[in-house]
Amino acid sequence: MPYRRLPNTDSARLRALKAAYKMGKNTHPQELAFSQATFSKVELFINSFEKAIAHYKAAYDTQVERSKDYQQLVKKARLYLSHFIQVVNMAIARGELQPAVREHYGMDIDESKLPSLNTEKDLIEWGKKIIEGEMARTRKGMTPITNPTIAVVKVRYDQFLEAYNYQKVLQHNTQRMLNELNELRKKADEIILTIWNEVEEHFKDLSDEERREKATAYGLVYVYRKNEIKGLSLLDNAIPRLF
Repeated sequence: MPYRRLPNTDSARLRALKAAYKMGKNTHPQELAFSQATFSKVELFINSFEKAIAHYKAAYDTQVERSKDYQQLVKKARLYLSHFIQVVNMAIARGELQPAVREHYGMDIDESKLPSLNTEKDLIEWGKKIIEGEMARTRKGMTPITNPTIAVVKVRYDQFLEAYNYQKVLQHNTQRMLNELNELRKKADEIILTIWNEVEEHFKDLSDEERREKATAYGLVYVYRKNEIKGLSLLDNAIPRLF
């Protein structure tokens, strides 16, 4: 026997609410299978729920779209920072700079390996150290590092940092919209459950098949279990064909 399945996606929730709302608008109150109090809840709620879904989708889509450009800026900032540090280390290896120069960049004097630049936090931290360290060196009259220069590195770093901050704003907006939508989802589920319970109670004296047929018009969804689908399929195959 098929069982009732409540909606578990926003589109399914919206379909259920719209089906109930349509029946409430087009059916005389005395003939409606759920109460006028419940219909009033649907009427007041459905627009705000639909708008919340649209607002969350727009915020999420914007975040995803901007994320593509953001990842390119992250990649460029990481590339230029790592190249700058490699140039410093190669100059030290050639004897053109003393190992002590690493202290200006917040690095260990004897550490020739690149610092970790894997995360955004790493990039922010080391970008600040490298830029401030090189600017401090040049202010003291020391020979600047070239290819890349710190000016070029700073441009890439600033682009990344601006995009990073904007991406955080987008993420915050998306999360805020999701939190609001989650609250409305709970309310939608409560309203739908009330509607469906009232509808089934209204048609309780009908046969199972007729009750499901009437209730389906109100948006109720009934599904067969896997073993029932298999049984129906076997029964259908057992019916002799006349063509």
